[in-house]
Amino acid sequence: MNTQLIGARIKAVREERKLSQDEVARLFGFKDRQTVSAIETGERRVSAEELLRAVEALGKPLDFFTDPFRLVGEGRFSWRHTNVKAAHLAGYERNAGRWIAAFREIAPTVGRKAPLLRRALGLTRRSSFEDAMAAGERFVAEFGLGAVPAARLAEVMERELGILVLMVDAIEGISGAACRLPELDAVLINRHEVIGRRHFDLAHELFHILTWDAMPPEHAEAAVETGGNRVEQLANNFASALLMPRDALVPQSAWADLDDEALIAKLNATADTLEVTATALKWRLVALGALKPARARSVPDAALRYNGREAGEPNPPPLFSRPFIEVIGLAIREGRVSVRRAADLLSLTIDDLEDLFAAHGVETPFDL
Repeated sequence: MNTQLIGARIKAVREERKLSQDEVARLFGFKDRQTVSAIETGERRVSAEELLRAVEALGKPLDFFTDPFRLVGEGRFSWRHTNVKAAHLAGYERNAGRWIAAFREIAPTVGRKAPLLRRALGLTRRSSFEDAMAAGERFVAEFGLGAVPAARLAEVMERELGILVLMVDAIEGISGAACRLPELDAVLINRHEVIGRRHFDLAHELFHILTWDAMPPEHAEAAVETGGNRVEQLANNFASALLMPRDALVPQSAWADLDDEALIAKLNATADTLEVTATALKWRLVALGALKPARARSVPDAALRYNGREAGEPNPPPLFSRPFIEVIGLAIREGRVSVRRAADLLSLTIDDLEDLFAAHGVETPFDL
């Protein structure tokens, strides 16, 4: 049994129930709280008898303490959403935790270990918005994201930074999330958002991953491209500069000279090219001094919404991501997880799982 995993879950239940270590020690029949502390930190193993006592005393099923394909007391999420009730968010978080935990558990067994070192931006809450924008521009240059940074951002996050990026079917109101585990970083994006919103959410969550230790984000935040608390404003400025570098918008002086109709047309066309929302582009131009705030406010968002398109796309990106599906495929092929177990972890039928391999261009590791 995984000692650290069981200890972390006992601690999670204790904190959920607002119990002290002394109270848990009495429930288990231990002499002092030091034993509980040692269990929670993974320094002391839990015997089979003690584990059964935990099931009875703490009122949780056995697999709550032993199933590696769960996240319990091990990771922190930061969600971008609009008016999602706390109970619904918690339920979806448990489901999303299964996918992240599955990858965490399986990837090392098929040779896909997490990076030894984590990248970080040298920013703090005291950093200026200009500092955040400069960091976004530097990220584009250092990772060679090219003229349309959005097009390769997810690939760089996965291949260069070792961040798990998952396109998911989220419940209504959820745009995305960042998740920090001791050994893994993950970003979830609602694949049914328009392409520009998906890319902004991706860059925004990247900021949180790269600054988590210096300024941990809130568990839940409003899914907006402007405003929010100080950390969210820094994240928005970083994301805007990353997706819309200064060089892609020159000559900046040309924007202010356009009449309203021409400005709207150019905003939508440029947003389409950069694969961002036209509204985000408008405020990026304000930040660069290419548009006056009053002029930007005079351009109705209704004319710019979703790059001049309706929400949603006829063909959203496939579920999850190619690196994720590659790991699942290798695990099935090597007999580390059954086809049925893999399908269950991803909340799919076996037929849907087969289709998902095909959608990502990964050879199906089983025959129906």
